[in-house]
Amino acid sequence: MRDYVIVSDATLDLPYELIKEYDIRVIPMGVDINDVDYNYHPDEKELKIDYFYSQLKAGATTHTTQITPIAFREFFKSILKENLDILYIGFSSGLSSTYYAAQLVVEELTKDYPDNKIYCIDSKCASIGEGLLVLNASKQKRKGLNIDELRTWVEENKYASRHWFTVRDLFYLKKGGRVTSIEAVVGTALKIRPILSTDDDGKLVVVSKIRGTKAELDFLISKMKNEGIDLESQTVIIGHADNLEHAKMLEKQIRDLNIVDDVVISKIGPIIGTHTGPGMLALVFMGRKE
Repeated sequence: MRDYVIVSDATLDLPYELIKEYDIRVIPMGVDINDVDYNYHPDEKELKIDYFYSQLKAGATTHTTQITPIAFREFFKSILKENLDILYIGFSSGLSSTYYAAQLVVEELTKDYPDNKIYCIDSKCASIGEGLLVLNASKQKRKGLNIDELRTWVEENKYASRHWFTVRDLFYLKKGGRVTSIEAVVGTALKIRPILSTDDDGKLVVVSKIRGTKAELDFLISKMKNEGIDLESQTVIIGHADNLEHAKMLEKQIRDLNIVDDVVISKIGPIIGTHTGPGMLALVFMGRKE
């Protein structure tokens, strides 16, 4: 049976060390900073995450661009030429039409490469939620699952990737249409932090609002305790957008509980960071919705 690789896109926000360790192929994504175009790669070779947030905090205007069908086609073809099959796990269709572009390309390439298996899965996840799903899929691959078995595993487990995150500045959510202008003004004045998750369609939803760092950390941990499954065998991921201080505080509290196997801290890249702004804090784990 032909070997295969797992492919995802640059929204997965996994640490580059894990991407290398598990040979995850990642398609770069575009971001515009003050009318200068960059391709964001997980190794930050073209755009440093710290530079991106420094520009954002200085008032830069940023926009993201979707992966084009041409970019998908060239990326996938380069893998197929290695005589490898492809399992692509993509950014939620509820947040971007990127997945649909990939799906069209896969349908075309399947005709051109009839002997290869090329599968396209809508993760219904974003950022480190997507990253956690991809990481766990990579671990399943190491256990010996073939591409068809892993495809089934991902489809059966993608809703188990539980995402919870908070943002510091509501104006970034306002730009993306997640909150109204009035909510942004009032919420920022009162230092209210919305808590967001994803629904079954992979869309972002505001599920609660809190005030203060202690309440923020307590909420995230309570969700992990209540929704997590087999936490003692899990690696959970903390994501932060230029907010390492609070990420480390959250990591310490989780480690002190001694209920998970490991904790990974990861930076939120510029694709997601454009829409959340600096200060975002996230916790993802495998579990079930309360």
